[in-house]
Amino acid sequence: MKKTTAKLHLKVAMLDRSYKRLVMVLADMVALPLALWSGFALRFAEWWPIDKMEPFWWLFVITPVVGVFVFARLGLYRAVVRFMGIQALMAVVKGACLLALMMWAGMYFYGFHGFPRSVPVNFALVTLIYVGGTRVLVRGYYQWLIKHYADKEPVLIYGAGGAGVQLAMALANGREFYPVAFVDDERSLWGSLVQGLKVYPPQESLNLLKEHKITRVLLAIPNASKKERKQALDHFVDQPVHVQTVPSMPEIVSGKASVDQLREVELEDLLGRDPIPPREDLLAASIEGKVVMVTGAGGSIGSELCRQIVAIKAAMLLLYDVSEYSLYTIDQELNQLKQELGYSLPILALLGSVCNRQRLEAIISRYHVQTIYHAAAYKHVPLVEHNVFEGIRNNVLGTQVVAETALKYAVERFVLISTDKAVRPTNVMGATKRFAELVIQDLAHTGARVGACSASDNRAGDCIPTTFSMVRFGNVLGSSGSVVPLFRKQLAAGGPLTVTHPEITRFFMTIPEASLLVIQAGSLAQGGDVFVLDMGEPVKIEHLARRMIQLSGVEVKDEKHPDGDIEVVFTGLRPGEKLYEELLIGDNVSGTRHPKIMRAEEEALTRPQIDEFLQLLETAEQELDCWKARAVLEMAVGGFKPTSDVVDHLLPPSTDLHSGLVNPTPGQLQ
Repeated sequence: MKKTTAKLHLKVAMLDRSYKRLVMVLADMVALPLALWSGFALRFAEWWPIDKMEPFWWLFVITPVVGVFVFARLGLYRAVVRFMGIQALMAVVKGACLLALMMWAGMYFYGFHGFPRSVPVNFALVTLIYVGGTRVLVRGYYQWLIKHYADKEPVLIYGAGGAGVQLAMALANGREFYPVAFVDDERSLWGSLVQGLKVYPPQESLNLLKEHKITRVLLAIPNASKKERKQALDHFVDQPVHVQTVPSMPEIVSGKASVDQLREVELEDLLGRDPIPPREDLLAASIEGKVVMVTGAGGSIGSELCRQIVAIKAAMLLLYDVSEYSLYTIDQELNQLKQELGYSLPILALLGSVCNRQRLEAIISRYHVQTIYHAAAYKHVPLVEHNVFEGIRNNVLGTQVVAETALKYAVERFVLISTDKAVRPTNVMGATKRFAELVIQDLAHTGARVGACSASDNRAGDCIPTTFSMVRFGNVLGSSGSVVPLFRKQLAAGGPLTVTHPEITRFFMTIPEASLLVIQAGSLAQGGDVFVLDMGEPVKIEHLARRMIQLSGVEVKDEKHPDGDIEVVFTGLRPGEKLYEELLIGDNVSGTRHPKIMRAEEEALTRPQIDEFLQLLETAEQELDCWKARAVLEMAVGGFKPTSDVVDHLLPPSTDLHSGLVNPTPGQLQ
């Protein structure tokens, strides 16, 4: 019986729009004469004032015909009843008032003798109830129908403000979810009704989840800061609820998204860190009106740097990358962005390796590049451990080639994108990035030896020496090869989530925040600066994995919850991987004009030392001697202590796992 009733209800709700429109017209054809009769009944305080209505019987025929015509012209029958809002109600008000005015006009100009003057007023008021009220009832019936007979999921809305109200209205008219209550931090709202739903304090969240069997929570706080969003998320710790959020307010206002376009919670919301607004003067100093080149333009950091450079209005942007697909992708995106912003910025996509000195010289000299952001690097620790020479060639020699070319052609600013893994490295990747820093430090202090400016140029003041700097920071959220995309992929596959060690921690920062800080740091440089970004507090990767599982709506499977859904599996540290990352080698650090950018004073090598180590690395590559290459890096990079054997894929099978040299000198490696 219940199934039959449900089918009947749903069949009515799913009628074709033309049939529903016809039903509304017929309903109004009945409602309008009843409204006119009610007008007479109210005027004379009688149920059946037949003798008073009889002289005007023809009005009961004309009124519904004219009324339907008026309502049709006002667009009432185009409105979808279940989405009926203020516009449809205003159409009813206008129509009722217009019909009342017509009655008055007939009374005064056509001699409706004996027609009571208060009847049109009564008629208009009753029409609002009969015509407007019936539609409100139908809308309520439809929402009740969908709630009780459609397969809708109960949800809890966090945030009873404007976005929350809009979301509740959208969900009530949809077919997927129905809101059961609001939760809000504002005390004045607790216990009140908003959009027919009661508002509860956050402390009641867990009771609401259990009482209504809710497995999904929707955050409707688009104006909240990252700290406030994290506090909201903390109310659902250890609860297997899927937390989603509405778009940000700028996206809603600009029309790029609507309030009911639900999204997954961004990982930066879990960190609870609000980025400091950038300083416009520091952004413009190195970019606005200048020819800017980005190496590794298709990578995570490089591509975001390019987006910011376009927005800051560079004179020209040169994209340089060895990957054809990455270069094509960012070139297409930036040209689209340029059109949206209405800029005429020339963007050139240039294929090439950072080790190709001839090509780099041709590009930099032809286009008179003024600022270079060197983001081209191999950064994946295990991959570089298995491909030692490519890591050295790209990260060290590539940096040297680009930097020396910049110096030769008097590029104004050169900024190296470095990493926290360069600090007391335990892997080849970190060691190569620290060696790259040493190369840049040397060029900053002894660049005249490369021959960028002649003595006469310097005396005349016509040559501006290149200002070199390095910016060192940790992991960026969502970058290629980072843990976050891996966790999301593993979640989608049903788990498990793999973590290398239960104690491993990392610093995290959003890609846009990191890129903006890189640009500002480059503008602060005086020459040879090593800038360190304030990355906030380190995050334990195991906790991150657990929070991602919980916020996806499932339960973590562990010893306490053996019946959970997805477990966290520890796989062991990979070759060269560290438990903790650092940003400073020493303690000599000073602040800058920007509160999140610090300047570190660190040791440097001399030019003869760098030349000797580079020659040894080249010899090791020619001999395919991975052990020698790593030994050179250990000598060149202070604090480099490998935590694993050499695991290069080209290591000969018969190679002795020890080179036979303990703390070798450069002379022994010749």
